[in-house]
Amino acid sequence: MTRRHRLLLSFIAVVICTPSSVTLADGIPPHLPVSDLGLRTVDGRVHHFRVSLATRPADRQRGLMFVTELADDQGMLFDNGRPAIPSMWMKNTPLSLDMLFIRADGSISSIARETVPYSRALILSAEPVRAVLELKGGTCERLGIEPGDTVLHPLFGDKDSPPSAGR
Repeated sequence: MTRRHRLLLSFIAVVICTPSSVTLADGIPPHLPVSDLGLRTVDGRVHHFRVSLATRPADRQRGLMFVTELADDQGMLFDNGRPAIPSMWMKNTPLSLDMLFIRADGSISSIARETVPYSRALILSAEPVRAVLELKGGTCERLGIEPGDTVLHPLFGDKDSPPSAGR
């Protein structure tokens, strides 16, 4: 193999490997499906988000660990599959998050606001919930999102929610 071929192969390897490394270090892993989600407040305002769906056990376990950047309209939706009391924590998570605990009907049961990065303290729901939505810390305060508001997404049987978009 000539020096030129080796140089070309090295360049291709760097180009192929770099986007994955940057994405995993800075943002949400790219293999997760992405979906549109709405949050409707009791006064009728709807806030729109693009969320990555963590449905597999490995994806739910990793969550937003190691993610250093999260857009204001970005988040992760953890589907338990059925109502359960989830046990969350912030281990290896450098960003403060708002965790919304969501009942099977899409109503927000409780919110853990502006969680502490890297904390190993358990964050629990007060009751069994179908899912947990993680948003950038401070989002609920900024948008006026409270327990009792509604999450609009097909996961909760909402037929009027925005269509899902694969990635």
